[in-house]
Amino acid sequence: MLHITAIYAGLIGLFYTYVSLHVSLGRGASKISMGDGGQTDLNLRIRAHANFNEYAPLTLILLALAENQGAPTLVLHGAGLTLLATRGANFYGLTSANGYKVRYWGALATYVLLLILSLAVLGHAVM
Repeated sequence: MLHITAIYAGLIGLFYTYVSLHVSLGRGASKISMGDGGQTDLNLRIRAHANFNEYAPLTLILLALAENQGAPTLVLHGAGLTLLATRGANFYGLTSANGYKVRYWGALATYVLLLILSLAVLGHAVM
């Protein structure tokens, strides 16, 4: 059983529900069912949702593989917390007027996390 991954998958699922509702509420307020209708706010909500969906699943898969390969508990929790923080930073960065720096650091941390987990899982698999 992937206990640690399950914790972070559940938390990411809750966060994704919030991000999805954020888009739906924006669509409702703008009365736009498809696309962004040229609305900057709605476009940013949609991008925050898409970005979340682009990075969270792959990172959770890598986390699950690392846990299955016997990665240390502290490393797994560090990766899971980093995933939550980076998705939060990206969401804040895209939905806040002054969020560019937060989004920048969140993106950088996302790339580092993906790189580390990918190399660790791959390294363990070929050793």
